[in-house]
Amino acid sequence: YELLVATLLSAQCTDKRVNMTTPALFKKYPDVQSLSKATFDELFGLIKSISYPNNKTKHLIGMANKVMEKFSGRIPMTVDELTQLPGVGRKTANVVTSVIDRQPNMAVDTHVFRVSKRLGLVPQTASTPFAVEKELVKNIPVELIHKAHHWLILHGRYTCLARNPKCEKCGLKTICIYNRVNGLAK
Repeated sequence: YELLVATLLSAQCTDKRVNMTTPALFKKYPDVQSLSKATFDELFGLIKSISYPNNKTKHLIGMANKVMEKFSGRIPMTVDELTQLPGVGRKTANVVTSVIDRQPNMAVDTHVFRVSKRLGLVPQTASTPFAVEKELVKNIPVELIHKAHHWLILHGRYTCLARNPKCEKCGLKTICIYNRVNGLAK
């Protein structure tokens, strides 16, 4: 429940802001049942500092209500079921199932998308997150997929930055297509 809520809140928002917001939210709404009874104004007041608070408030209440009605109060653990919930897209469903249940699902955010293409883990023609996801799942050993998502995110956040990648400090530069193409390898 907490991972699902935090992941919904994290869309186009910093982890820092989500981590500042969720303690009060989970104190007031410790489970999906209590969240399903929240009013818009009560919940909005707790998450108003998060990006897109109107939509996220509607999604969170709608998600909780659907979990209560359709899934007997239990967070579903398949991508197909999770994506039936308001505000839950494929990336969120993949995060929840891979982290909680270690399912071999690959969440593709902006970091994973960029790093996968730069390193050459996926073809440059993979133009959508779903295309990147399919290539990564096809080429990463199944027992590592749930971990690889985190490796790629962290590499994208701290080394393979969007504007100024730190190629000189990168341990993957010898295999990196971006590095080779841009003449950065020494």
